[in-house]
Amino acid sequence: MFHARDAQASPPVIRREDYAPPAYWIDTVDLSFDLDPTKTRVLNRMRVRRNAEQPPQPLRLDGDELNLARVLVNGQGTSFKMDGDQLVLDGLPDEFDLEIFTTCNPEKNTKLMGLYLSQDTFFTQCEAEGFRRITYFLDRPDVMASFSVTLRADRKRFPVLLSNGNLVEQGVLEDGRHFAKWVDPHRKPCYLFAIVAGCLAAREQRIVTESGSEHLLQIYVRPGDLDKTEHAMQSLMHSVAWDEARFGLKLDLERFMVVATSDFNMGAMENKGLNIFNTKYVLASPATATDVDFDGIESVIGHEYFHNWTGNRVTCRDWFQLSLKEGLTVFRDQEFSMDLARTASARAVKRIEDVRVLRTVQFPEDAGPMAHPVRPDQYAEINNFYTVTVYEKGAEVVRMYQTLLGREGFAKGLALYFERHDGQAVTCDDFAQAMSDANPGSTLALHLDQFKRWYSQAGTPRVTAVGQYDAEGQRYTLTLSQTCPATPGQAEKQPFVIPVIAGLVAPGQGDLAVSLHGGEPATAHTLVLTEPSQQFVFERVTAEPVPSLLRGFSAPVVLNQDLSDAELLALLAQDSDPFNAWEAGQRLLMRQLLAAVTGAGDLAAPLQADAVAALRSTLRRSDLDAAFKALVLTLPTESYLAEQLADVDPQRVHAVREAARRQLARDLAADWAWAFDEHEDNGSYRPDPVSSGRRSLAGLALGMLVELARETGDSVWPGKAYQRTKDAGNMTDRYAATAALVNAGHALAQPALTRFHDLFADDALVIDKWFALQAAAPDRGGDALGRVEALLRHPDFNARNPNRARSLIFSFTGNPAAFHRTDGAGYTFWREQLLAIDAFNPQVAARLARALDRWKKLAEPYRSAAHGELQKVAAHPSLSKDVREIVEKALAA
Repeated sequence: MFHARDAQASPPVIRREDYAPPAYWIDTVDLSFDLDPTKTRVLNRMRVRRNAEQPPQPLRLDGDELNLARVLVNGQGTSFKMDGDQLVLDGLPDEFDLEIFTTCNPEKNTKLMGLYLSQDTFFTQCEAEGFRRITYFLDRPDVMASFSVTLRADRKRFPVLLSNGNLVEQGVLEDGRHFAKWVDPHRKPCYLFAIVAGCLAAREQRIVTESGSEHLLQIYVRPGDLDKTEHAMQSLMHSVAWDEARFGLKLDLERFMVVATSDFNMGAMENKGLNIFNTKYVLASPATATDVDFDGIESVIGHEYFHNWTGNRVTCRDWFQLSLKEGLTVFRDQEFSMDLARTASARAVKRIEDVRVLRTVQFPEDAGPMAHPVRPDQYAEINNFYTVTVYEKGAEVVRMYQTLLGREGFAKGLALYFERHDGQAVTCDDFAQAMSDANPGSTLALHLDQFKRWYSQAGTPRVTAVGQYDAEGQRYTLTLSQTCPATPGQAEKQPFVIPVIAGLVAPGQGDLAVSLHGGEPATAHTLVLTEPSQQFVFERVTAEPVPSLLRGFSAPVVLNQDLSDAELLALLAQDSDPFNAWEAGQRLLMRQLLAAVTGAGDLAAPLQADAVAALRSTLRRSDLDAAFKALVLTLPTESYLAEQLADVDPQRVHAVREAARRQLARDLAADWAWAFDEHEDNGSYRPDPVSSGRRSLAGLALGMLVELARETGDSVWPGKAYQRTKDAGNMTDRYAATAALVNAGHALAQPALTRFHDLFADDALVIDKWFALQAAAPDRGGDALGRVEALLRHPDFNARNPNRARSLIFSFTGNPAAFHRTDGAGYTFWREQLLAIDAFNPQVAARLARALDRWKKLAEPYRSAAHGELQKVAAHPSLSKDVREIVEKALAA
């Protein structure tokens, strides 16, 4: 039975310090489903025992929007009561069989949590607290049970019946129905439970692993999509092989299944042996998916498979430990993609892309009202803490273990972690202890308690570097200091353990082999900053150097370093670390763009001649990969520039960045033409790093040339772009050409968009791109909002589909100059869409609510307008707790 709560009240806060083990354990679960779109019957038989280490108390089972029909204890009826959404049973024996019979309505489940129907197929999503929408249960991750599941459904309508584990029995029933019984050999928390039932086709691959075991891999999709699953299968095979080769972690099931659905709140879900994916991260063909899509599939397939060990075999004791599985598994999928990249340059491109996400999304979160530690201390709605801090910053914390211990030491720590905790629900502290104990005497072991501050302290540390060169003594003294700004609930911060990989570069010579504190000479050293301020002395420094610090982005910090333009140019040209070479170029560009934003630079031509010359030189270098060149030649984003300012005028930031783009288009016109001609033809499509890098650079060049043509009136390059929208041999090139016309506001943009839609009208993922491209286009003449409002009325738009809502509404709110209008109309649009989505899918709405959580950073008149709309949302009488938590934190900041 659904119990409405007082929507105006602030949701109750759950605190990590209040954790207590469950009063009962559930050892076995036998579930029977009679699947029906409007009335699914669920019979739940459990073997339950009292936790002897807890004081006697009633059994409280979680439920949500369930119709309760029967409760039996040891086969007999029993008394019970309802306390809100919880089923409460008292006077129970120490061990007993509990039977609960409920019904639910999957067809009306618009939240897409629990059991729901999508395009006549049943799916489940149980993480974090969705299992309670299927049956009454102890819905918490530290309750691990053995599950057996029997599914019954109409045989013609739902021919495929899937659940976790191994298929042990199947057959035909009366009245045109059939059944399948699945048994999972591994104990698991209920958040990893899954079922799927529908009309699906499967790509199958039998494999023999390095250890000699045989397994069946299956990818289930709608029949018409089967031809788009080859890349996903290849990615899954690579994931299985990589995890065994790199960490000795073997596939532990007879079969491993992936199922794709277009109605999904997130990217994918690692249910034990039955991963359910958003179609975005499964379906790909050269004609319909870009290089970014192919990379995303490889990464997410890997991520969810790697959860089989880091999340499934060892899981979280409680949701505060979420980064124990997510941060660790993000690190593993990043390493997987980097290892597949093979070359140093391609690995650097992957690292740069990951760091850009961290800086443009996670750093702002750390500086805003939603700032929280990697291991949060409290929450009102756990779904709001599936954040970039938990995932991406959590991955950086894991990467620092590897930086401090080395690859071998990290692998030893991971092996000990599994040896100790396989089959258990544990904490971040358990992981840290295993890493330390496996490497006694290491820097990590010596500073373990201090290192764990990365889990408990929010905020992005600032590291300030000051160097002094002693030419006579051939010494270079580097002073590193650290601070961390206050965050909500944490005014004072203690020093972190910060590994800083450092090298010294001599202009004209490159890397210097130097010794640190009298040690052996090397071109790179790992400095470990543990105090508020420390000095590091390099010796045998034969020339005045430029320090290359934080190589490979060795810690998630902001580095304050007073380097001149000439020193940054030297690093861009000569640093052996490709990440820091890219970083030097970005710092130089950002410095000059910010000067124009604040009035100290030239608004019409923000970039100085030496910076433009350096970019030209980089573009023309034959020793650099095309993908790396494209990253160096891409200006810092508007959102990243805005984060460097105390008061942000989004319109001015946009104007300066657009002026810089036009300047680069104009000053490098001949170079862009060369780059396009040199890289446009790659033969038959291959999603490898070299080919995708060439396409990336060609696409960037074409965009610049069409932008220049908008000013000059030239028709050649727009004509080439339009022709490419018609005859491109792959989606990457077609999309880049269409984007070039749309972003330039060229007259050919509309016919290109029309043709694009006509070609792919039946492919939902491609139409998502069509919506997103228009919503993210520059706001020329203030027409962006009107364009988006018109697209809301397009027959293909459906806000109830999360992918479609993200493609249009989220893309618009992520378009700074279009969203942040001086008249506040963008914020009004945000409020209207937020409330509309919140009425049927609070999880998606909560993500949208984050668009204004940094409203205080805006200059006037944006700040007041945003504040007003936030207040209107907060006053809404039926706001979900998901959205309320975010809006209240934003207003209280």
